[in-house]
Amino acid sequence: MRPKPAWNRRELLRALAGLPLAGPAAAASAAMLATPSFPQDPFSLGVASGYPRPDGMVLWTRLAPEPLAPAGGMPPESVPVRWEVARDQSFRQLAAAGTAYATLDWAHAVHVEPYGLAPDREYWYRFHAGDATSPPGRTRTAPAADALADRLRIGVGSCQHYAYGWYTAYRHAAADQLDLFLHLGDYIYEASRGTGVVRSQGVQEPVPLEDYRRHYALYKSDPDLRAAHASCPWLLVWDDHEVDNDYAGSRSQDDDTPAWFLARRAAAYRAYYEHMPLPRGMVPFGPHMRIHTRLGLGRLATLHMLDNRQYRSPQPCPKPGRAGSNFISGDCSERLNPDATLLGARQERWLAAGLRGSGARWSLLGQQTLMAHADGREGDGELFFSDGWDGYPAARKRLLDLFAEGACANPVVLGGDVHSFWVADLKPNFADTRAPAVASEFVGTSISSPPPPEHRIQAVVRENPHIHYATGEHRGYLRLTLTPARLTADLRAVASVRERDATCDTLASFVVEDGRPGPVAA
Repeated sequence: MRPKPAWNRRELLRALAGLPLAGPAAAASAAMLATPSFPQDPFSLGVASGYPRPDGMVLWTRLAPEPLAPAGGMPPESVPVRWEVARDQSFRQLAAAGTAYATLDWAHAVHVEPYGLAPDREYWYRFHAGDATSPPGRTRTAPAADALADRLRIGVGSCQHYAYGWYTAYRHAAADQLDLFLHLGDYIYEASRGTGVVRSQGVQEPVPLEDYRRHYALYKSDPDLRAAHASCPWLLVWDDHEVDNDYAGSRSQDDDTPAWFLARRAAAYRAYYEHMPLPRGMVPFGPHMRIHTRLGLGRLATLHMLDNRQYRSPQPCPKPGRAGSNFISGDCSERLNPDATLLGARQERWLAAGLRGSGARWSLLGQQTLMAHADGREGDGELFFSDGWDGYPAARKRLLDLFAEGACANPVVLGGDVHSFWVADLKPNFADTRAPAVASEFVGTSISSPPPPEHRIQAVVRENPHIHYATGEHRGYLRLTLTPARLTADLRAVASVRERDATCDTLASFVVEDGRPGPVAA
């Protein structure tokens, strides 16, 4: 065992500043590996940035020379990690630098938040540990609060089941040189079932913390996912599979004992934080982790990133002896509960205040699923999927009423989850076909996860005239281009997820004009 280092007070305080949640006693007793050497590349999981501000952003990496081994193959000691932010790709013009400390408690992950950078410009960053240097990453700061940017390009993706395909979409998203990428949930999948598997993630579901850590390490072993993270800053929200399919608050789909399930949720949330470029303000406390946030992009746009899992009411009318999703008819009385919520009362109030207080030209909502009314039964009667907004129509109407009253300019709702592209008008009363749209909706298809049956999707399109377009025949992502005059959404579709080098084309494009809610085919 290595002797404990003899630190003076200044060195101890510097070390404590880099320990995410370890208390002073734990930090003081932890051994420091000042000059580590690694049997393999410790930066095997890549680098990432996120949550840009006008003067900085979050930088992330995790030391894991053996990523699928316990503790990532790292020794128990803390390791100093030097970070650099440069104005140029050759790192000759450093804009910021410092040292963080990777600790065993947090899987030797590092979250750094540099500040004092210039607004609305590109930067490059990297990390050093011992004699190892990470690959570089490209990032950029947000526009200044009073600036009206000429153009911003934003990618949107979700649902990347490792077993069911290569991350071909990310290869093309990285080549787009985007300003920002939004991930709207299902970054990992806890289970692998069915046919059509391209690569194995194993059959064991993660339950304790080390299981979830291994899951994230496996997913991040994909080079195209790492490249997409390194290409631009990301904002992220989770959906259900980061913990367990169809969970709602403290209730799992198997209706497990809440205390047991919350312990599992705590492990999942901690692993999520350890592997994402999240700010320190999102650090989890047991099974609680605030990820909903608001990001200003100058006067051009405000992004509201929402969490519709942690605080939601249970899904209405579940199957007997179960919880979670179900296909329900319109006569399910629980569905009409006026108090039911996806976001929770506190988050609903936070969102309403943020929408009313935003002076940006565009108001983008990043959330997990399809918001538009999607009756799937043609003709008489109605059929809804209970795990989405159709299971909570009162909560949806509360939000759409805000748009109708003009709480913000140009609201655009972005979603994922349903493994298919959707383009729709949003209105408080979907039954009135002549009512004007109050907001626009774009839902991206999955990165790799298999779709629902196409005949079911097209039945919904035929029954719901406010839906302009939908298909699940392609995997891919959304690419948004924002200007002061319009938002353009390109539906980017890869030819195959069974081929790593498959091509990617724009399947369709839609435009939303400033001051005119509702998407129009370009």
